[in-house]
Amino acid sequence: MKWIPELRSASVLRADVVAGVTVALVLIPQSMAYAQLAGLPPYFGLYAAFLPPMVAAVFGSSRQLATGPVAVVSLLSAAALEPLATAGSSSFVAYSIVLALLVGIFQMSLGLLRLGVLVNFLSHPVVLGFTNAAAIIIATSQLGKIFGVSVEKSARHYETVWNTLVAASTDIHWLTFGFALLAFSIMVFLRKVSPRIPSVLVAVAVTTAISWAIGLEQSERVSPEQIQHKLTRDLIRSQHSLLDDLSAINDKIRKTSEHVDALTREHGQYDERTIEAIARLGTLRLEYNRRQQQGRIENRELKDMHLRRAEGGDARTARYYVVGRIPDNVKLQPRVWHPARVDESGNVEIHAGGRVVGNVPEGLPPLKIPEIEVGLLLQMFVSAIAIGLIGFMEAISIAKAMAAKTRQHLDANQELVGQGMSNIVGSFFQSYAVSGSFSRSAVNIDAGAITGFSSVVTGIVVAIVLLWLTPLLYHLPQATLAAVIMMAVIWLVNIRALRRTWYVERGDGVVALSTFFLTLLFAPHLEWAIVIGVLLSLGIYLYRTMRPRVAELSRHSDGSLRDAAVYGLQTCKYTSVVRFEGSLYFANISYFEDKINQILSSKPELRFIIIDGVSINNLDASGVEMFESLTERLHEGGVQVLYSRMKQQVMQVLRHSGFVDYVGEDRFFRSNELAIEAVNDSLGSEHATTCPLNVVCLIEEKPSQ
Repeated sequence: MKWIPELRSASVLRADVVAGVTVALVLIPQSMAYAQLAGLPPYFGLYAAFLPPMVAAVFGSSRQLATGPVAVVSLLSAAALEPLATAGSSSFVAYSIVLALLVGIFQMSLGLLRLGVLVNFLSHPVVLGFTNAAAIIIATSQLGKIFGVSVEKSARHYETVWNTLVAASTDIHWLTFGFALLAFSIMVFLRKVSPRIPSVLVAVAVTTAISWAIGLEQSERVSPEQIQHKLTRDLIRSQHSLLDDLSAINDKIRKTSEHVDALTREHGQYDERTIEAIARLGTLRLEYNRRQQQGRIENRELKDMHLRRAEGGDARTARYYVVGRIPDNVKLQPRVWHPARVDESGNVEIHAGGRVVGNVPEGLPPLKIPEIEVGLLLQMFVSAIAIGLIGFMEAISIAKAMAAKTRQHLDANQELVGQGMSNIVGSFFQSYAVSGSFSRSAVNIDAGAITGFSSVVTGIVVAIVLLWLTPLLYHLPQATLAAVIMMAVIWLVNIRALRRTWYVERGDGVVALSTFFLTLLFAPHLEWAIVIGVLLSLGIYLYRTMRPRVAELSRHSDGSLRDAAVYGLQTCKYTSVVRFEGSLYFANISYFEDKINQILSSKPELRFIIIDGVSINNLDASGVEMFESLTERLHEGGVQVLYSRMKQQVMQVLRHSGFVDYVGEDRFFRSNELAIEAVNDSLGSEHATTCPLNVVCLIEEKPSQ
């Protein structure tokens, strides 16, 4: 909010208004597309584009960050809730809003506790692998809307994609596909002509106008009695009763579970009555799963049916026949209808044309406290953490890039508070989880945004659309929104970055590629790919710290001490200078001792070991104990240990532990040269003139001593 006084300047105010309106022109169609990706009706994207951008701008640290619906967070939100409810249902919508609240609480808590550093556990290779895979998943998830086909979602995303392609090969809706191609063509062409033209908005306007002109949407609601096929009527009635059946079984499960708890407290878990109640509870859960699975199978069968309408009769009296079950004497209309869903009244919605957005409720979203079911909070908790971290990682990386460009101060913890507040406040106004957007932030800064007021203007423009312009969105083809999503995520695929990571550091490459393939494999259960990726990156980090580089030094031709193995230098048989390149702690002290033992075994005449501590940043109690035992053991074997270039924080640990008093101040040196000089004094002048630590000796040369 520090930018508010700057709005007194007319030039700043004008620049922010122009930028805010420009971003809104991109945000409005994008937000509807991303809501569709999140499994929600498109207008929920407008709700998420209304208040969250304003709140994030007011409470966050970045001035130009454009917050709102984004592709990756939308995908994660849908994936998290798919096991809990059917996409688009009222329960799914309610859970999406609760998930946004949880994400916001998690993000704001991290910010208030100054724990923004936790986001560092999502390493660059993990984010790189996940983002590339997520972009592919997002793009392929829109194929059904591009081709105009509908298939039941499978347990794995790749199975759904394959089923979609198979369905499209025989049942593609060419008009829908044509609208998608038109939208793609407009966006690609305009971006090449001028990136400043709002290509997404133009594509939306053109395809919506054509859709309205030709009547793209063809949908009707018919009663089961109008369909002249008993099996289909039974399927419709079974689908209509599904939610009531599941709710009734769930109530029985809840009551039986409470009864089991009461019996366990009163009689113990091994009492016969308790065991019988547990058995009943198990039976009810099996019945719930069976009914749920039956509902999925019936829904798939229903959507796979094709209907033809007989001539004669109006919408309420017309008769529909299942293709393959049509009597020979029935005259049919040419159009083929597809069942879409069964509504709350028991009627079935059928489609013959392309799908459009449909009715968008007029007015601002109502203020409503999210409906929280305690039993579902734990199931959402892991997903909320994953979305919170990924969302903030996306937001902070954009904010850092813009802060570097504008030379403004950025507080990561304050940005966490801003992102968290935007999700919390948004959830009370029907918003699902949001984050910072790469593309819209770029548009914002390129349009000349100076302060966070540009995001306030964006929210105001969205509010105007919600209040007065929603009827214009009715005929917007869903194929256009799918094309918008695909165009938005294409640039997220960066195979070159994956290859570069592999060649630069093989361990990081393993993490990135593992996260990439696991994300594709586990989809839609994306959070597990992230968890495994984080664990892999932590494991590789621990492995690196457990086995840091240990170099034995010798004199280089430039006069400095360099790694003898790397530069092909001779080492002294009486003195060894060892540099340990990492902090010494409990996990790597054994590795350090092993390296010292290797040097001892290769040099039977060794008299001195100089430990160069310039790269030792930290030392724990195990490291101090190791130094003590190493010094004692080597001293008994006739080898003295000297310490050089120890950092101040390491010396403090050694002094406080009593180690310095134990070995003596004279064993510590400010430089390697002083330590070598002390060794030379001990070994004599003849040694000093021939030792490889004093004169350059390459491996191919014969050593002088």
